This record gives sequence, structure tokens and C-alpha cells, in this order.
Amino acid sequence: MTLEILTPERKIFSGDVYGVQLPGISGLFEVLDKHAPLVSALTAGKLKILKDKSNQTSSYNIQGGFVEVLNNKTTVLVEGAEEI
Repeated sequence: MTLEILTPERKIFSGDVYGVQLPGISGLFEVLDKHAPLVSALTAGKLKILKDKSNQTSSYNIQGGFVEVLNNKTTVLVEGAEEI
């Protein structure tokens, strides 16, 4: 699936990934390849990118925002993000 992480200032990440773990307002959830369409609010917390099935990851501390999943593309819109 394609993942894009955007802030008002710039694009933080763009590329093909296996999945992403996100801090939803009701708790942590994960979006994987071919996920059903979804729109959700996000709270401040840790976003974890699952680059492939061999557990290669990268993580960001994000501020609140939203995520949209549609047609195997996940777009994360956040107020701010910092790689950890």
C-alpha cells in the first residue's frame, strides 16, 4: 500500500509500505495492505511505519490529525511530526 504523511508545512513520508500503526482517539490501530476504506481522527502519540514483513520499521511522534484509507492508499494529515 502507499503511505503519505503530511503536515501543513511539508511532506514527511511518501512510499510503499506493508502497514502502519496509528494512535486513534479510541486507541492504537493498524492499517495493512488492501484495508477497507476508513476515515479516523488521530490523537497525539507514536505512529509506526511497517516497511515490510521482516519487521523493518520507522517511527514518528505525531500531533493530532486525521487518517484516510482509500483504494490501497493511506493519507495521514497531522499538525506536526518528528522522527524518533
